[in-house]
Amino acid sequence: MYVAVKGGERAIDNAHAWLAEERRGDTAVADLSVAQIREQLSLAVNRVMAEGSLYDADLAALAIKQSRGDLIEAIFLIRAYRTTLPRFGGSLPVDTEDMACDRRISATFKDAPGGQVLGPTFDYTHRLLDFKLAADGEIGEVPQAPARDTATPHIMSFLDREDLIQPEPAGEATPPDLTRTPLELPADRALRLQALTRGDEGFILGMAYSTQRGYARNHAFVAELRIGTVPVEMEIPELGFSIDIGEINLTECETVNQFQGSKTNPPQFTRGYGLVFGMSERKAISMALVDRALRWKELGEDNVGAPAQDEEFVLYHADNIQATGFLEHIKLPHYVDFQSELELIRKLRREATQMQEAAE
Repeated sequence: MYVAVKGGERAIDNAHAWLAEERRGDTAVADLSVAQIREQLSLAVNRVMAEGSLYDADLAALAIKQSRGDLIEAIFLIRAYRTTLPRFGGSLPVDTEDMACDRRISATFKDAPGGQVLGPTFDYTHRLLDFKLAADGEIGEVPQAPARDTATPHIMSFLDREDLIQPEPAGEATPPDLTRTPLELPADRALRLQALTRGDEGFILGMAYSTQRGYARNHAFVAELRIGTVPVEMEIPELGFSIDIGEINLTECETVNQFQGSKTNPPQFTRGYGLVFGMSERKAISMALVDRALRWKELGEDNVGAPAQDEEFVLYHADNIQATGFLEHIKLPHYVDFQSELELIRKLRREATQMQEAAE
């Protein structure tokens, strides 16, 4: 037993050394710095921050480098590191109406108050490889971002004035923190949104796509999609007032959905909501669609059996770290389990053969 353990340790140490060598790659090629990843692979960094539940671009970039670009492994590293950090307080809820928008579009109102800002987007590119990027150094001049206005009103507020959108009840209590408390069902909307925010982008996208294809009977319009920075404030008891402690970059999406009304509510629009760290508009839109699908019970709608309406299915399978752990554990030794199954199959085959011979 002792020899087996020591042999296993040597094998693991060798595997770690080989992994480090593979991660570095050809040493004739310059090493990729954390700053380069942070600045030039920012969308990957944003995803790791969002699904890792930790807003720190440098740490997310380091995790991407360490994981050789495996974003789920990088998210795992960030979550593991976050559990070691002390928590010394909580910030006030951010006000996204004060967002300094880099991008703000609406698919429902052409002349949106405050204007539409296309911002940095792939929407209008031709999806052709740009071989200029393969050349060393910068190519051409990088345009400077325009000056940004603050206090851009939400487009939903204009529907609110006419009572055309279902009002949102004000939260009375601080919602549970999913990073510190395990998920329990049934979950209220605040907890569901937390789970969707840190859920796997591909899974949430698939669930959102299913709602668009008819599973959940839920057609949506993007009322507003905005990306930008918002200030973060924290109350200091010794001072008696709040102060800015920094700013974070967020993506927010609000969708408008049809609602036929009920016995107590007239026909009106309802909304779906998504909010994600960084520039993550695909994730934010997907969140909003799935959020709306999960609200069928509180809105008195029928459950048509769509996957996106199943709270347990969506929330328990959205977390890519839990999914990865359960999936990858099957590559670990299962010698005893398999041997018992093997013996069972052999026994059944012997019995089947004996019964066949007896029948002949």
